[in-house]
Amino acid sequence: AFMKTAVDARFRVEAVAFDLRYACEHCAHFDPASEACSQGFPNDDHRHRSLDSVPSLTFCKSFELE
Repeated sequence: AFMKTAVDARFRVEAVAFDLRYACEHCAHFDPASEACSQGFPNDDHRHRSLDSVPSLTFCKSFELE
């Protein structure tokens, strides 16, 4: 299950201010060796990317901060 959120100027400022973690690489379910989700979810849309280059983010509802 996923949630898509628009990335605008305000979101970018707040993401920096609050040190937002949102990518697979910050999730407890991410396996760095295989670069895959241990729960089997596809992760192409959830990998770390610059907020300056995307119009939206797709958040995984199973995200657990490591």
